[in-house]
Formats: sequence, structure tokens, C-alpha cells
Amino acid sequence: MIPRYARKEMVDIWEPATKFKIWYEIEAHACDAQAALGVIPKANAEAVWRAKDVEFDVARIDEIEAVTKHDVIAFLTHLAEHIGSDDARFVHQGMTSSDVLDTTLNIQLVRACDILLKDMDRVLAALKKRAYEHKDTVRIGRSHGIHAEPTTMGLTFARFYAEMDRNRARLVNARAEVATGAISGAVGTFANIDPRVEEHVCAALGLIPEPISTQVIPRDRHAMFFATLGVIASSIENCAIEIRHMQRTEVLEAEEFFSKGQKGSSAMPHKRNPVLTENLTGLARLVRMCVVPAMENVALWHERDISHSSVERGIGPDATITLDFALNRLAGVIENLVIYPDNMLKNMNKFKGLVMSQRVLLALTQAGVSREDSYRLVQRNAMKVWEQGADFKTELLADPEVTAALSPAEIEEKFDLGYHTKHVDTIFARVFGA
Repeated sequence: MIPRYARKEMVDIWEPATKFKIWYEIEAHACDAQAALGVIPKANAEAVWRAKDVEFDVARIDEIEAVTKHDVIAFLTHLAEHIGSDDARFVHQGMTSSDVLDTTLNIQLVRACDILLKDMDRVLAALKKRAYEHKDTVRIGRSHGIHAEPTTMGLTFARFYAEMDRNRARLVNARAEVATGAISGAVGTFANIDPRVEEHVCAALGLIPEPISTQVIPRDRHAMFFATLGVIASSIENCAIEIRHMQRTEVLEAEEFFSKGQKGSSAMPHKRNPVLTENLTGLARLVRMCVVPAMENVALWHERDISHSSVERGIGPDATITLDFALNRLAGVIENLVIYPDNMLKNMNKFKGLVMSQRVLLALTQAGVSREDSYRLVQRNAMKVWEQGADFKTELLADPEVTAALSPAEIEEKFDLGYHTKHVDTIFARVFGA
């Protein structure tokens, strides 16, 4: 991933040096288990741990791989350079490359997931804080982008909180699903390695043994993992789109914080653009781009092929690094979002009471007017607001068919904003708890 959209903690997980360190730990723990079972001498297993504090030379491993054309063999050759060929002869005993590669990938995904969960906690905290801050800040709700009925800004934040909370639960499940390891040897039969070695390695590295791994860990696990990242990315975009809409000049109900010295346009000095949330929309596309290849990785030939390998070398770092950056950017946007309650009221009143049409419709039906006639009467007066800029309540009070069913006081009461916010506390209790 390009440095512009990358944070160091997540990037470090995918650095070659980190990968080789995990490879080493897998091999060393496997030697311990083999020694305990009497398969290899204990002294040889202990010798492997002499490299515990070694910084493996990435360039040297690449140099060896240029000859061997095999990354795991190149690493094992380099390890032998540190501990001696005699002590290294029992390393990788009964194992196959996928035992190391797949177990390492899952360790990296688990570590990445732990960072993403912390990121999501920051987003959730920001959404909850802003939700309570604007619990009763009334704004117009929109359907099809058109004014519908009043809601509150707090409910908007609460809605995104609930969505992200579901996503966090999904990510916890995805982490559990991908937290498996396999040390089962060629085609996964344990013919050349005891299953207890796998159990020992997995326990040491915080994984559970893969029940049946063929020669690779089944890729349906990874497909679900990356699909979950894709859903989270879509939720990020969902939040971003709402903010982008609110920042439009004609709306301006909220906007991204515009810092001192910031410039919005190289040509137009007046511009304050929603660049962060537009960026989030783009980053969401990049994360989702990784989902379909992960799905296609599920279907492999027989017990193993490597058609998935090149894909995962790309999407593993790209999806997690991008999502990590996006979640932190979203949290910052929400934490610093500037809200304009006065503009919210101004926008809601733009069509002079029109958004109360359903209350009048329902009142007419309750007063004995048929549904069809009630709709006709309300729409007739509503169109005058749309087309002539009339005041909806004034038109209703002047309509003899309406006033024949509803008194002026009854019509007046239908324009009470509090009617639309009376269950906000109930919704908040559902989302955040009592």
C-alpha cells in the first residue's frame, strides 16, 4: 500500500522482517514439539532458539531465493547460516511450505484484526459521543434525497453507531474464523509429522488447529474475513456519503473541520470541500476490491495449488492497511465534525410546514374521511407549497373540506415538532442500552 494511506503499526505486520520472524517462531516451536516427542534431539531444538534475537537479513534471503526460486527454502538456508547446518538439519522436519506460509498469514490477519478492532472502538466512541451531543438536534429526514419528515442529528449518529457495532461483532467472528494454524505436512495427512506438533505450535502462537487442512488451510475462512472487511468499508462509505451530502452548499448542515491554513482549491480561494469523506469513499472501493479475489481463492485444485498465493500477497496488506487508515480517518472526521443546527431548522422550514403532511393525512382518516379523500385533500394543498411557495398550514386552514373535518386547533397541533422526537429516548436505549 502507498505510504499516503498507511499507518506504521499496521504496515509493520506485513513487513518482510516480521514475516520471517513468524516463520522462525513456527519452525522453532515445531522443533520443541518434535524434541518432546523424541523425533529429533533436544539439543538440536535448543540450538534453533539461538537465533531468537537475530534480525534476519531480508536482502540475503532474497539473494538465496533468486537461486532457489523458493522463498521458504531460501529462509531455511539463511537460518542454517545462523545456527549451523548440523543443528539446522532437523528444522522443518515433516513439514511442508504451506504449514509455514498459511499459519503465518493467519497470524498476520489476527494481528491486523486486533488493530482494526481498536480502530472500530475509536469510531464507535466518536459516534456515541456525537449522538448524545445532538440527541435532540432536529433536522429533516430525507428519502430519495427529498424532504420527508423530521428526525434528529443524534438519531443519524446512532444509526451509524448501530451499524458499526454490528460490524465490530462481525469482525470478532471473522478473527475467530481465521485464527487457525496447520502443521500437517504434505497433503495434510500428518504422515510425516505428529498432530501433536500442530497442537503445540498453535497453542504457542494463539491459534487453534485447523480440523482438516489438506495441504493448505481452507480459503473459505479467508473469504469470510475479507468479505467482512468489505462490509465494514461499505459502512464507512455510508457515513461518508451522509457527511458529503450535509456539506453541500445548498444544505450545509455539517462540514468537515477546516483547519487554519488549509486550502480548498488551487483556483477558487473560497472553497471548503469534503475531501476527507470523498477520500473515504475511494478507500472503501479499494477494500471492497479485495473481496472478490478472496472469494475466488476458495476453489483450489485437489489438495493444493498456489493460485491463491499471489492474490493474498496483495490483498492481505492492502485491505488491512487501507481499512486501518480509513477507520482512523473516519473517527477523526466524526470527532471534529462541525454541526450547524440553525441550518438544519432553516432547511426543514424551507417548504413551510410541508413535512407535516402525514400527520394531517392520518388525522383526517381518524376524523372519518376516507383514505383516498384524505390523501387528495392533503396533496392538493401540498402542491401549492411546492409550486407557489405557499404556507402549508395556512392553506389547510383555508380549505373548507379540511376544516369540515378538523378544527383550527387540531390542525395547529399537527405542526408540533415534539411529536416526531417523542421516541428518541426509546431508540437510544435500544442502541446504547438503558
